[in-house]
Amino acid sequence: MRDVVQTIGNLIDKQSVALIGSVDSDGFPNMKAMLPPRQREGIMSFWFTTNTSSMRVAQYRVNAKACVYFFDKRFFRGVMLKGTMEVLEDAGSKEMIWREGDTMYYPKGVTDPDYCVLKFTAQTGRYYANYKSEDFVVALSEAVSPLRTRSVNKKQENPHSES
Repeated sequence: MRDVVQTIGNLIDKQSVALIGSVDSDGFPNMKAMLPPRQREGIMSFWFTTNTSSMRVAQYRVNAKACVYFFDKRFFRGVMLKGTMEVLEDAGSKEMIWREGDTMYYPKGVTDPDYCVLKFTAQTGRYYANYKSEDFVVALSEAVSPLRTRSVNKKQENPHSES
């Protein structure tokens, strides 16, 4: 892969779903489909919205090890990023990715106690395309590019809710 950040970034930006992984109390992996990250910085940092009361938040508070997977089913390619997930509840982080229409999921607004931000920081990755896989390290100097923000369709069901 010539330009890891550009290749992976382009793949990520075209996807409407991200899969996030956590580790449960028994040490088993857990996966969840989410809307794509609200913002990303290169291929190192990603910000997602979720419910503070969710199972995933409870798992990340105990064990921050995480992965995020993006895939392009049309061309059968994907990337898994491994790293850590932080649960952010400060006003600045919540306001940074808040969007009009989020009250559909968080009725009390940006200060809703059941609204928080998940910040994923990638350390390594594995890219699959054209019948081969390639491992790479997410280096700070290479992985950080200008912040990218995504808009979200307001009419979607709450994919963050975990019962």
